[in-house]
Amino acid sequence: MKTLEELKKIREKAQADMKLRSTGTRVKVIVGMGTSGIAMGARDVMKAFLDEIGKRNLSDVQITQTGEKGLTSMEPVVDIVIEGKSAVTYGEMTPEKVLKVIEEHIINGNVVNEFVVAVDK
Repeated sequence: MKTLEELKKIREKAQADMKLRSTGTRVKVIVGMGTSGIAMGARDVMKAFLDEIGKRNLSDVQITQTGEKGLTSMEPVVDIVIEGKSAVTYGEMTPEKVLKVIEEHIINGNVVNEFVVAVDK
């Protein structure tokens, strides 16, 4: 059984994670969570985004999910949509790649071309 203090910490973490998923902000991260994406590791990719964005306290980033996008051979896929710019789809994402995308694309504004599978103009 959990203590009251442990339950409070769990609740606070859950609330912080929900805030990252629901706020209206400058950057939107959309993780493909269809069956093929999940089979290829999309849950770990989603968790990596949530953890790292939380650690960096990036309050202007919203994290959400979507179903299949028709890019099964490129799963897991992630769309990064920055206000006023073209949407970028990254493929074959891993938790390690997430760190580079956050640092280079979300923070510094530089698309990580080596992971790009599509750009929506």
